[in-house]
Amino acid sequence: MISFANQIELRHLVYFKMLAEELHYRKAAEKLFISQSALSQQIKQLEQLIQISLFDRSNKKVALSESGKSLYKDAVQVLNKVESALTNLELIKIGNTGQLRIGFVASAMQSVLPGLLKNFHKECPNIKFQLDELNNREQLMALKNEELDLGFMRSNHVDAGYDIRSVYKETFSLVLPQNHPINAETFINIGQFREEPFILFPNDQSQLYYQQIINLCADQGFAPKIAHRSIHAPTIFKLVEYGMGVSVIPTSLAHTENKEIKFIELKKITQRTELYAVWKKKSQNPALPHLLEMLINFTV
Repeated sequence: MISFANQIELRHLVYFKMLAEELHYRKAAEKLFISQSALSQQIKQLEQLIQISLFDRSNKKVALSESGKSLYKDAVQVLNKVESALTNLELIKIGNTGQLRIGFVASAMQSVLPGLLKNFHKECPNIKFQLDELNNREQLMALKNEELDLGFMRSNHVDAGYDIRSVYKETFSLVLPQNHPINAETFINIGQFREEPFILFPNDQSQLYYQQIINLCADQGFAPKIAHRSIHAPTIFKLVEYGMGVSVIPTSLAHTENKEIKFIELKKITQRTELYAVWKKKSQNPALPHLLEMLINFTV
């Protein structure tokens, strides 16, 4: 099979990746701006070159075979590498020196990132940023596929191939409807909300943060009644405004022009939520060490 490697072209991987994602020849062909027959020919050619069937075709349905699933993961990384290399070449051509791809949860943009990026830009003005707001799980997948160089997330569960650093620690804040009878003066502890529905971040996308909220409630002898889940602060605020529950968020997110909700900072509890920076130990991006060095000494 290795003898065929020099016969496989990037277009084969591009076409394969698109079909693997769409699992529909017509839709994939339309996105590639080629005919359906041309796409079919290219996929058949790729399968002939590697002598492996990449798709299971039955009853006009298309599904990835086990070999196809394996190739898809590698193809994504290869194409991302090529795209990154071409981007860096273009930046060099126009006088810049590199690009950093950074993922972040929303609260990072309200705490660490603005000041950090501002300072970094002053020292390294020719390094460009690509910024993507992603949840914890999406960032970890993007780091694995080398679509990101650095992630800012509320998760400390990473594999051995990654470095992680706590960069910001903050309090929690309650989110309540403006007309809620409890306010900052009458608030005692979160146990006052044991009978109310809660709107929380999804457990599968922010396990550490979710467990912290569960623990906060457990400390007051109850388990929260979870009515709704959302990872987006504006959505949470709207649900709270409409009386669909109360919520607990990082205090850095506790600001809005929405006058129908209010916040109560949980200052007296010992628990704090942390923001972590995560990156691959063997990152090949020459711009990353400069940012990491600044991150070590940066304070909000």
